[in-house]
Amino acid sequence: MTLSYADEVADLVLLHARAQGMTPARAGAIIAAGGRLGDDGPGSWSVAWTSAGDAALAEGDPLGACRRYNLARFPYPDTEGQRAAAAKCVAAFDQWRAGQPGIERRNLRVLGETVPVWASGLDTTARKPLLLIMGGIVSVKEQWAQFLVAARRLGMAVVVAEMPGVGENPLRYQPDSHLMLADLADAVAELTPYEGVHTVAFSFGGTMALHWAARDPRVRSVLTVGAPVREFFTDSDWWETVPETTKRTLAHVTGLPRAALPDALAGFALTDEELARVDIPVGYVVSGRDEIVPAADSALLAAALPRFSRVEFDDVHGSPAHLTDTKLWIIRSLLSRRPGKGVPTAVLGAALRLRAARRALSPARKAR
Repeated sequence: MTLSYADEVADLVLLHARAQGMTPARAGAIIAAGGRLGDDGPGSWSVAWTSAGDAALAEGDPLGACRRYNLARFPYPDTEGQRAAAAKCVAAFDQWRAGQPGIERRNLRVLGETVPVWASGLDTTARKPLLLIMGGIVSVKEQWAQFLVAARRLGMAVVVAEMPGVGENPLRYQPDSHLMLADLADAVAELTPYEGVHTVAFSFGGTMALHWAARDPRVRSVLTVGAPVREFFTDSDWWETVPETTKRTLAHVTGLPRAALPDALAGFALTDEELARVDIPVGYVVSGRDEIVPAADSALLAAALPRFSRVEFDDVHGSPAHLTDTKLWIIRSLLSRRPGKGVPTAVLGAALRLRAARRALSPARKAR
């Protein structure tokens, strides 16, 4: 059965809420109080989630408030109420980060526009790797607080940005949006010296990172979760099955009419020539039940890239039910790029193996 757009968004928000530490019961109650999209009246989506954010802020939980405001504007700000919630999301995060040492807001000049980012570990006296974090077309930069907190332990400078058209990023998502990443790296270089860039980029952000890696020797590794590569952009039959939320959000971030997307998408695909130039470690989380990215895309990377690794979870796009496993995998992968991190890397590897063994022995797994 095909879900309505409102039901589809509600299902996605339940997954995103869980990934942000909210119980399904609490998220479900907020959705039940306001499941109507497209307006800001009583019982609307924006009012229900914004009210939940206001309550969390009043209780002294600005990060919790930020997460609820984020869901109020999900999947993108389409009403005045959602746009107000997006501004509240940023303000609540700013309030939270004021109590965290070393996390700062920077407004960088990127491709002629001002692009706000969150950063930590920027130290002009020490040259260290730069870790660039970016979500996909529905993920604002305020979702990645844990990476900013982890900067010191990772021994990296960390910059968290948004895809073009997402959150506070005023740019539009285009086939050459990898230029944004190159320009952003240039802007960071004016703030602090660094030695190479490691990227953790989710979904369509991962597509941008792969395009960039094919062109810029500063990129030393790419980690991604469910990045579209080629078939998503070129297979018209697959496009017909893509969720409505993805189609509408792509229209929003590209600035294109929804009807124009099928003809425009081919320009976003990675070519054989580009993939042949990606000779760095690339790690990829595959979701076995991905409803957005076809399996052929990760298979293409496995065949084309000489230093490709993958981990697969029985989950939907982004593997939101395996967030802990994904975080452990990302941190282990990043530490493996750093000298002198053998013991922590081994411990994280053991933890991942233990969690995989437990999943294999779970009743749900046995029943299949």
